[in-house]
Amino acid sequence: MLRKLMLRLTVKDGERAFLMRNGRFERVLGPGRHRLFDPLGGFVAELHQAVRTEHPAERFAVLKAARPDLAAEMFEAVETKADEIALVSLDGRPSHLVAPWQTRVFWKVATHVEAERIDVANDPKVAPRHLAMIARERNTLVAEHVVENHEAGLLYVEGRLVERLAPGRHAFWTIGRKIEVKRLDLRPQAVEITAQEMLTKDRIALRVTLTAFRRIVDPERVVNAVPDVDAWLYRLVQFAIREAVAARTLDEVLSAKGALDAELRAFVRERMADTGIEVTELGVKDVILPGEIRELVNKVVEAERTAKANLIRRQEETAATRSLLNTAKLMEDNPLVLRLKELESIERLVEKVGRIDLHAGDGAGFDALLTKLVRLKADEPA
Repeated sequence: MLRKLMLRLTVKDGERAFLMRNGRFERVLGPGRHRLFDPLGGFVAELHQAVRTEHPAERFAVLKAARPDLAAEMFEAVETKADEIALVSLDGRPSHLVAPWQTRVFWKVATHVEAERIDVANDPKVAPRHLAMIARERNTLVAEHVVENHEAGLLYVEGRLVERLAPGRHAFWTIGRKIEVKRLDLRPQAVEITAQEMLTKDRIALRVTLTAFRRIVDPERVVNAVPDVDAWLYRLVQFAIREAVAARTLDEVLSAKGALDAELRAFVRERMADTGIEVTELGVKDVILPGEIRELVNKVVEAERTAKANLIRRQEETAATRSLLNTAKLMEDNPLVLRLKELESIERLVEKVGRIDLHAGDGAGFDALLTKLVRLKADEPA
């Protein structure tokens, strides 16, 4: 019967028990074994973890109203105002980030609670020390951006350009403001202008493909002047090539591509001078002709090559004839040279003959044969 009149309760280390009588707070029970006389059964004990943990703010408000001294002794309440956040550290370790207009309550009976309040109204940047203390996963209060070495980062706050960011990691408080970082690639970029069909001055349809190389030299001017750099450059080059081709015949387009490229570059650079974009190179990549025009051009080229080959052949024949004429004149003036030429011809002929029979005639011997064979001039009369 005595057991039914007693309330027995064990509170472990790291726990606290709120003793309630008929729904109203009585006192806090610390670690240990407790026996409470409760003949009417009105006691209820609520166990709470008290190490590195939170306590509901609503329950804290009730306790604070009833026992403000006890609430101040056991809890640390962190309240933030507008444009203010708080970094809460438990036993020296950053654990919680409290947003504006929030109240969060932490047990401090077994935990050292420290709160650092940060005013985010004037400076939207997050200090590196604070960034290292914040959990970045699924954090809606901080926006992070990384600017690469080849990029320019432009910081916009509420739609207004504030500054140009250096390469590296940047973090900003998003409380009560819209943060946007536009990143622009400063490396040279190639823009391909696909085939565009157009008419030349002599009314011949053709298609031209071009390649342009551009780079951003003034990011601030670019974002204020051009919404889309590549699309704007693409259309500008289209207008330039149409105007240039319309003023030239087909032969001029095909034979003077260097002059055409120079005219295009001058046209585009003049119109991009105030945009912060530099066009380093611009030129015609391919000129595509219709099928029948291409066949005619091929025939013309073939005819020109044939005529050139015939001219070279006639020049060679003329040179050979002139050389023969000079040789004949030399032989006419010098019989010795003529005889040597005859011997040279005989030598080439002998190379193709397997056997040669020589006859001196009139019963003469071999000596007479050799003497007559190599005689270079007739015998003088006696």
